[in-house]
Amino acid sequence: MSGMLKILLAEDDHDMRRFLVKALENAGYEVVAFDNGRSAYDRLREEPFELLLTDIVMPEMDGIELARRATELDPDIKVMFITGFAAVALNADNQAPKDAKVLSKPFHLRDLVNEVGKMLAA
Repeated sequence: MSGMLKILLAEDDHDMRRFLVKALENAGYEVVAFDNGRSAYDRLREEPFELLLTDIVMPEMDGIELARRATELDPDIKVMFITGFAAVALNADNQAPKDAKVLSKPFHLRDLVNEVGKMLAA
């Protein structure tokens, strides 16, 4: 067991996904990435992750539903949404996990890595 913190990433934009994986791996995290919520959820059922980093708007299963199911599976998992639509995430009746963090696009990778670090240190 290497003690590396594991991040599950769900992001349907190929370039964005590649950038995020690279930035997070460079920061010392282990990252498993998927291009849709359903595959990410299936993986989550196989092993625990410390953090779910997910886009909100995705085909098949959106990020909110993915996050809701993830926290049902593992109440301790931390959730961060990346989105171009901050208002969507913050809508109170969509049942996003209460303490989820929202990072609005566009953002600097440095900011993302800092936020992830803060969440995982908490």
